[in-house]
Amino acid sequence: MRLRISLILIFQIILTASCNDNSSEREQNFDWLIGNWVRTNNEEEKTTFENWEKQSDSAYIGFSYTMQQNDTVWQENIALIKEEAHWSFNVTGEGEAEPTKFKVVKIGEENFICENQANEFPKKIEYSIKGDFLHAVISGNDMEVLFDFEKIN
Repeated sequence: MRLRISLILIFQIILTASCNDNSSEREQNFDWLIGNWVRTNNEEEKTTFENWEKQSDSAYIGFSYTMQQNDTVWQENIALIKEEAHWSFNVTGEGEAEPTKFKVVKIGEENFICENQANEFPKKIEYSIKGDFLHAVISGNDMEVLFDFEKIN
């Protein structure tokens, strides 16, 4: 009788643990990106914005652009897309027909890292958030560019 009770308890513990293990689902949530962001460490006389929205559970769409006075001097479409078993960070610059794809190699609750070693620059892109502040770093070939954003709504 004790063996049967022990087996039932062990089975319940295993079942409960497996039902509560949603770490992979939690790790693949990029909702923290959603919103409108303004860069706080821009070059003088320029203002950069990045806007993110959730299109579905497997697609987050973004748009990034830089203004100098009333002119848009740079823009790109960005997207986090789940493709089969992994996420891809896709960047399509102005005038480009196809995106440059970066494979997401690490996903945390409030950060991710993606890489494309074949790309000239950047080879690595990192995003993280702390409160209302979004941080992005692009790097490769001994060069690194920091993007610090503050949420504007």
